[in-house]
Amino acid sequence: MSSDNHSQPSIINLDGMYENYFLDYASYVILERAIPTIEDGLKPVQRRILHAMNEINDGRFHKVANIIGQTMQFHPHGDAAIGDALVKLGQRDFLIDQQGNWGNIETGDSASAPRYIEARLSKFALEVAFNKHITEWQLSYDGRKKEPINLPMKFPLLLAQGVEGIAVGLSTRILPHNFCELIKASIKVLKEKNFVIYPDFQTGGLMDISEYQWGERGGKVKVRAKIEKEDKNTLVIREIPFSTTTTSLIDSILKANDKGKINIKKITDNTAKNVELVIDLASGVSPELTIEALYAFTNCEMSISTNACVIVDNKPMFLDVKEILKRSTDHTKSLIRAELLIEERDLLDKLHFASLEKIFIENRVYHEIEEAETWEEVLSIIDTEMRRYIAEPDEELAPGDNRLQLARPFIEDDILRLTEIKIKKISKFNKFKADEAIQNLRDELDKVRFNLTHLVEYCISYFEYLLKKYGDQFPRRTEISTFADIQVQQVVANNAKLYVNYKEGFIGSGLKKDTFIRECSDIDDVIVFLSNGKFMVTRIGEKVFVGKDILYADIWQKGDERTTYHMAYSDGASGKTRVKRFQVKAITRDREYDLTKGTKGSRVLYFSAQPNGESEIIKVTLSASSRARKKVFDFDFGDLDIKGRRSMGNILTKYTVRKIEYKSTGGSTLESLKVYMDNATGQLNMEERGRFVGEFEGDDQIIVIYENGSYELLDFDPNLILEISKIHTVKRFDPEEIWNVVYYEGEKKWSLVKRFQIETSTTSQRFQFISEHRSSKLLVVTDCSESELTYQDSSKEEQKILLSEFIDVKGWKALGNKLDEGKIKVVSVEKIESEEENLKTGDTVELDPDKGQSELF
Repeated sequence: MSSDNHSQPSIINLDGMYENYFLDYASYVILERAIPTIEDGLKPVQRRILHAMNEINDGRFHKVANIIGQTMQFHPHGDAAIGDALVKLGQRDFLIDQQGNWGNIETGDSASAPRYIEARLSKFALEVAFNKHITEWQLSYDGRKKEPINLPMKFPLLLAQGVEGIAVGLSTRILPHNFCELIKASIKVLKEKNFVIYPDFQTGGLMDISEYQWGERGGKVKVRAKIEKEDKNTLVIREIPFSTTTTSLIDSILKANDKGKINIKKITDNTAKNVELVIDLASGVSPELTIEALYAFTNCEMSISTNACVIVDNKPMFLDVKEILKRSTDHTKSLIRAELLIEERDLLDKLHFASLEKIFIENRVYHEIEEAETWEEVLSIIDTEMRRYIAEPDEELAPGDNRLQLARPFIEDDILRLTEIKIKKISKFNKFKADEAIQNLRDELDKVRFNLTHLVEYCISYFEYLLKKYGDQFPRRTEISTFADIQVQQVVANNAKLYVNYKEGFIGSGLKKDTFIRECSDIDDVIVFLSNGKFMVTRIGEKVFVGKDILYADIWQKGDERTTYHMAYSDGASGKTRVKRFQVKAITRDREYDLTKGTKGSRVLYFSAQPNGESEIIKVTLSASSRARKKVFDFDFGDLDIKGRRSMGNILTKYTVRKIEYKSTGGSTLESLKVYMDNATGQLNMEERGRFVGEFEGDDQIIVIYENGSYELLDFDPNLILEISKIHTVKRFDPEEIWNVVYYEGEKKWSLVKRFQIETSTTSQRFQFISEHRSSKLLVVTDCSESELTYQDSSKEEQKILLSEFIDVKGWKALGNKLDEGKIKVVSVEKIESEEENLKTGDTVELDPDKGQSELF
């Protein structure tokens, strides 16, 4: 055979094939798998699960394995994908009632096998998600069944459940929101009012929404575990951050402990029905700093990014939750309108036939067909006879024409229905009941038409109905708060030790044979001063060379405004000795700085550091050969101003100095710290944010009075964060202060007064100064030696007493004197201050009329 007769091979052009195939695949994943539609807030697999459950719904539980099998009629993927989606849908607690072990989102435990667990649609789902009359349908993937394009969801389910999905080239993450808040926001949308909605998580915890940005792409929220201080050695976690489990949380805590970031003895998981992780602290470890370290180094604090992507008109769109809620509310309104129109049509049909039926029976039209010989003749007779009593909708009635004008034309189907009326019904016909039934239908029709005319009001009443019926099941679980920024260097546990080799010029944590300075962390900075007048700040390491002849080395904190350095140095050029006081607040790490004038031969004669700006007196001895009349004299650094490190300093003497010796330390020359507590975060600060706590210096302590009637002494720490929601009073502690307390004693049901001074000295431990009965309640606390209380007694009469005359100062454990044999209502508390007390600043008492309590600000 000739080669010319061979068939030519087909040529396949690859140009553009990859692009087309990839776009087809990406579109499929986006539209059919990963991204929810805005109409019902469901992914395709979730929609098919709910549709399958509705088809087999009989009010009883079905095996999950059976539900999976039913769903596979509509879903092109395997049983595992359907089972996982069903379990996650059930764990949201909105649409599915569960029976059996469905796993635990807090512990991460998985659900039992599908053959062991059961499910059914919840009453809420049946009420808001299904109506076959207004559902649009499409053929299933194999063409055998019909499935809904979207469920007629009359609720913002997408925002209530939240969603996560990863498609090709894009992803979505919408956080869950609170049921009740969504409904209230939808009502505000209908009323055209402004609204705000924030996420709410099943796991509870704390949440900072300052960067939420309505959940749009680029927004984020910070979530925290709720950590409670049980006592000075124990912390308890009872609520965990969203997106974590108790297992992952414990793993992150143990990992941070192994790395030395935190210092704990052990962690115990007591989780049963509710989360309970008990953390035992190592001896001497601050519980407050440990809480901050847990937030800084473990999964106790998480940042969750948002990216609200949904399918709108068969295309992915990036919206914010505000726009999603508005569209959902408008969609609900259109669904409700469609339902009302269907109801109106059904009522019109019922009214139409009820009227025809009444005329047919009341006028005995059925008698006229007794002589008819054919079916066609029967229909003709009924048509003729009925038209004697009815008129078409477009027919004009003449005066005196008493025929009933119908709402729609009288057609053959109506005649056929009249022929189907049973003899039993004709025989029991009651004109009064028939008129009553017709009137009821007219009333219902008027009501439906009224609702259509006032559709917005009707939608509002629908949302209010949902809120009243189901709202109690969905309280807010996540507490909205504001998180203070955590300075990692200040909260990391001491997991290293600083050693110094002064002569050779080495610092580090591995120089165990050299001089020990202090415990520190492996991320701390070290400041080092040398005898040549130079200094630098560097990161701690195993062994770091910084320069020979080290004078001083210690841990350095950026922005330190308290540590003050004293220095005397000899200037190499002039021979004069200069003195200076300075602070080091900001530098460039690993850069060398010169504290002298920089001339050759300059050297440091004396150097010291005072942590709180204390003054210092030195003894100066001049050379015996100098011409100075006074060769030994004292100098007080307190006479110098604190300047920058670049300052040359003041001249101490022009003569040669033989030696300088330390003599004594005086008081701090710095202003006392004016400390405030942030009302949102409980963070102590010096930036005048929140309530004034007091002026602190030296070893001053803080006293905290809690709402439950206990107090606690704390060592002052400018980085301390207090539990703002539980605090009644916080201020600088004065051991001479007299505390006036009025409280209700729950067991005896009396109102009592007591006055006492703080006698304990243990810090970081709470002491209960009122009874621990669950009904006991703190009513008044003042720190003034004399206070006048105005109150309503149990008989509603107003009384007034001076607390100092009512009871003497007793111990903090004393029960107190009975004020009333019942619960009083505090009207006011007036502090009557002495002359000395009037000189104090920052101590005022205000009465909270809602709580009936005084608060110290």
